Formats: sequence, C-alpha cells, structure tokens
Amino acid sequence: MFALAGTVVDSRGAIQDHAVVVDGNVISAVLPVGELESLGVDEVYGGKGYLVMPGLINAHTHVAMAKFRGLGENLPTEQWLEEIIWPMEREWKPKEIRRWALLGMAEALANGSTTINDHYFFAEEIAEVARKLGIRAFIGQTVMDEVDFPLARPEEGFRFFKRWWRKDELVTPTLAPHATNTVSYELMVELGEAARDCGARVHMHVSQSQTEVKEVKKRYGVLPIELLQRAGLLNSLFIGVHGIYMSGKEKELYARSGATLVHCPTSNLMLEGRTADVGSLHTLGVNLALGNDSPNPTGILDMFAEMRAALLASGMTSNKRIHSREALNMATIGGARALGMEAGVLREGALADLVLLKADKPWFLPEEGANVVGSARGSDVSVVVVNGEVVYRDGLFTRLGKTLDEIWAEGKSFKTGQEI
Repeated sequence: MFALAGTVVDSRGAIQDHAVVVDGNVISAVLPVGELESLGVDEVYGGKGYLVMPGLINAHTHVAMAKFRGLGENLPTEQWLEEIIWPMEREWKPKEIRRWALLGMAEALANGSTTINDHYFFAEEIAEVARKLGIRAFIGQTVMDEVDFPLARPEEGFRFFKRWWRKDELVTPTLAPHATNTVSYELMVELGEAARDCGARVHMHVSQSQTEVKEVKKRYGVLPIELLQRAGLLNSLFIGVHGIYMSGKEKELYARSGATLVHCPTSNLMLEGRTADVGSLHTLGVNLALGNDSPNPTGILDMFAEMRAALLASGMTSNKRIHSREALNMATIGGARALGMEAGVLREGALADLVLLKADKPWFLPEEGANVVGSARGSDVSVVVVNGEVVYRDGLFTRLGKTLDEIWAEGKSFKTGQEI
C-alpha cells in the first residue's frame, strides 16, 4: 500500500494537502495527508509542491507513427494519407514497429497518459510492447476492404481480437475499421454483430474529411453517421473519432445513440483547418473523449497540450466554448466511460491509474491546481501509476529498467532487426 500526496485534482475541482491511497490495483482512500500515518502506508510519493491527478486517457492514438513525425505538413487529410503515409506504411516490418511503438508509448506514458486506445497495423507487436512497458492499452488491428492495403486485411483484425480477448489485465483488443469510406457496408455489419456478441468496443474514424462524406454519400445515398446506424454500429460500444463534418441531423442521431466521439483538435487543425463542433455535441449530451491521434502530423503525444488545444479551439465551430473543467473531463472521465473503465476520477474503488506532477514551478503560480489545463505540461510529470503499479518515476520506466533518454538513444540508432 502506498500513497501519492499533494493537491489532488480531477474534473470536480482541487483539494490541497490530501493524499490518494493505493491498495492493490484500486484507490482505497482519498483523505487529508495528516491521516496517512494511521493507515500504515509503506511509501508516500510527492507532498508539498505536487499535484495528484487521475491518469489521462489518450482515447485515439497511432503510437508507432512516431516514425513519421513532421512528414506531410500542411497537406489535407486524403493527400496526406495517399501520398505520404500509406506508401511508407506498406514498408513496415514487425521488429521496426515494436521499436517505434515503444518510443511512442514511452512518450505518452511519460507525459501522463496511463491509457492509450490505439488503432494500427501489426497490433500483435504493439500489444506485446504495451504489456512490457506497463501502460494500459486498448488496441485494434486496423481493417479496410475498400482500399487495396494488405496490412489491413479484415481476417487479421478478427484474428488479433480473438487472440487477445480477455487474455490480459492491461491489454484489451478492440475492433478497428478504418473509416466509413474505406470499409464496406458488409464489413461494418459483420463488425457490429461481432461487437454486440461479446461487448467489444468498435473504434473508427468518422466524418474526418469532406472527401469521406462525399464518397459515402455517392456510394450509399446517406451521410456517414446515417450509414453507421444502418449498419448497426452506432451504439454505446462505438467510439468514433474526429466528427469534423457531421451535419446537425447527424449530431442529434449520434447523441441519441450513446456513442462516444473522440476529439483530436491538434490533428484536425493541422489536416483540415477546423475541428468538431464539441460545444454543440456537449450540449446534446454526447460523451466526449480526447486523443492525440498520430505523432504525425501533430508532433505530440502529450494530453496536456491536447487539452489546451481543445480549450482554445472550442470557439471556432460553435457559439458555446468549453470550460477547462470540461476539457479535463474529456481527457479523464470521458475516455474512461468510452472504454468501459471505472477510472478518470479520484475516488475510492476507482482504478489506481494516477499521475503525480511536480508543481513547484512558475507556471503553476499563484495557486497550484487552480488551472491544470492551462498550466501543466507533460514534462511536469514525476510519477505514473498504472493498475496500482509505479511504472514511471523521474524518467525511469520501471518495468524496462531504462530511462526515457536511453529509450530515445536506442530508437535514434535503431536498425531493422534489433529487438526491444
């Protein structure tokens, strides 16, 4: 049993001089620091000048795309995919994926993400890396059948899902169709049936580009969200990503379905110059989560930066701006709800996925914890706890016995064929 102490902060507010006690893989108590001694806690991390937060839930990632960081800048989505990303992805090898997935995951974990929801090829390799690192990972093998892309064969997506379903405490497989214009209606129906049969999450890009909307309309005579409903995918198990070009009718349909929308403002601004209308979606009652998307084109796997981007961009597409509390909610409770976890909040019984930040720095003044979304940075993270285990402490990834600098140096000198 151990504790993280300081100012405790979640989307409900901040309380100074408190501690979060961890027993097993759950939070057993949140109480004043002065009461810790009576509990017989083995170790206390933090104290004065620290913040304790729920772990951030990075609800849409492509961690291995750290390899492509900075490529294709200022290209629209379809051109970026077809001319830059897909040609490079066809050259992936399994061992190379492991190295870049490790670099991406390590970056995310060190910046406070205790959970990732990853959507990519070579899901088996990515899952193994996640298990070694100790990050909580929902992972789907990307599938497409409307694009000639051998790495995205539907049968491999189903195989990966069956191999990992309920087999690991930290790694949970999802079903991961690519997008409404790259996956056939028939495959969507099949995926929807499979998800309902076992209660699995379906993770999919939706209404990300104008090209996608036009292709779906031409092919099926309906809009993307209407197609998802027709295919039986649109329900509380569905995690849609982006939603930039949803019509008013689609937003209402989405809200009624109970589906989650993952907001990726940095990526959307880079590729499309606009974002989803999260103000209206929030008003309609849609569960909203937050994700970094790919390190290319955003350049980051830092959810603190993503929260700020969500806050700053919220007035671009709606008259209703979101509050910093709502941005933090998206990065914690919203992601937990999307993935079916009891997490994202500091209370007894919740999963012990936690982050300790060193807050004795000028940008936290005058009152630490008062504006985490506006002040905190991934580099402020000192300790990360996943499932009740300290997996990162002051630069050291404890399961690997390596520092971030060492992983970075190994990645810099990586040659295909090396093992992690």
